[in-house]
Amino acid sequence: MGLLTWIVVGAIAGWVAGKIVKGSGLGLIRDIVVGVVGALLGGWLAGKIFNVHNAISGFNLKTLVVAILGAVIILLAFRLLRKR
Repeated sequence: MGLLTWIVVGAIAGWVAGKIVKGSGLGLIRDIVVGVVGALLGGWLAGKIFNVHNAISGFNLKTLVVAILGAVIILLAFRLLRKR
């Protein structure tokens, strides 16, 4: 994936994950960061747990779903750490 694709996927995934977890977005920059990190985490987990190779492979539905799930996991982890 190219840099622009990572930014677009990150923005969409971060925004959707923010809506799911918080009920609102996090702001453009944080949405992109959470989405990109979520895509990396989701791709790694998809490979390790579900044996899905190339889970992050460009701008498509599979990539968006994996990135959103990874971003939701990150936001939930931050929420748990914040409560402590």
